[in-house]
Amino acid sequence: MIPIEWVCRRIATGSFLKRNPGVKEGYRFYPPKIEMFYKDDAANDPQWSEEQIIEAKFRFAGLEIGQCEVDIMAHSTQAIFEILEKAWQPQNCTLVDMKVEFGVNIATKEIVLADVIDNDSWRLWPSGDRKQQKDKQSYRDLKEVTPEALLMVKRNFEWVAERVELLLKPQTQGRVVVLMGSPSDLDHCEKIKKACGSYGIPCELRVTSAHKGPDETLRIKAEYEGDGVATVFVAVAGRSNGLGPVMSGNTAYPVVNCPPLSAEWGAQDVWSSLRLPSGLACSTVLSPEGAAQFAAQIMGLNNHFIWAKLRANMLNVWISLKQADKKMRECTS
Repeated sequence: MIPIEWVCRRIATGSFLKRNPGVKEGYRFYPPKIEMFYKDDAANDPQWSEEQIIEAKFRFAGLEIGQCEVDIMAHSTQAIFEILEKAWQPQNCTLVDMKVEFGVNIATKEIVLADVIDNDSWRLWPSGDRKQQKDKQSYRDLKEVTPEALLMVKRNFEWVAERVELLLKPQTQGRVVVLMGSPSDLDHCEKIKKACGSYGIPCELRVTSAHKGPDETLRIKAEYEGDGVATVFVAVAGRSNGLGPVMSGNTAYPVVNCPPLSAEWGAQDVWSSLRLPSGLACSTVLSPEGAAQFAAQIMGLNNHFIWAKLRANMLNVWISLKQADKKMRECTS
């Protein structure tokens, strides 16, 4: 365990106000504010700067805690907070702040989250109202510990426990429907479907041609518009892409072009996806994985599970680049 407590704050309250007189309670931080505290009970867990952590030259499981490791913990803290903040929003509950701790994996020498995140770790304000707080602060604020007061605290914790269960249930369902102009595009479409699966998004594959069977294309469109499930259409058509533009001109649902370009005609074929008549809004993403990610970003606006996967992927990519840079500098120094 690394003896540093990482705190992420969206709203100024609690000890922050005592350490920063003049800041009013309720001040919002954009982006969330990160603070660090050295775990020392005798010294009342003093606040530390990044420089103090680095100069402490902590070493755990053979890993020295330097700038790279501090940056990883800082970015991870913010990502964890933002994921939980997004999860609480459908419950009309504001995640005010949160604390976490990290450790070093003995086997891999990697920084890992090493903490239990529960009602002892965060502040929660239903409807953004401090008077309705449901976290352990409700106990701290008691002027007198009475049976009635303890019952109130118990009910607050039960409220949180019930809603944590709800966090595990997505509020909205969605899907991606991939329309391919020809069965010969199946390999390309399977890549989109596989990438959708990594975000937990159901994906269906259909075959239709806007050139050769526009009536059937519009019938399939109407089939998915009629059941109330949020849908992103991905049009996979090479050569002359009429599929995406026809879909975009006839549905209010988002449409993404992902043409399977050939080496011979790719540069020419892509223009049929890019050069569109006015009134059409289908975007074009050439990578199958990128098209799936774009669809996930659309659905993540109303689904915190998908948004969490996207945010976690962002963090993992950032960490991999940070670690690669560290290794490069070690090899060339």
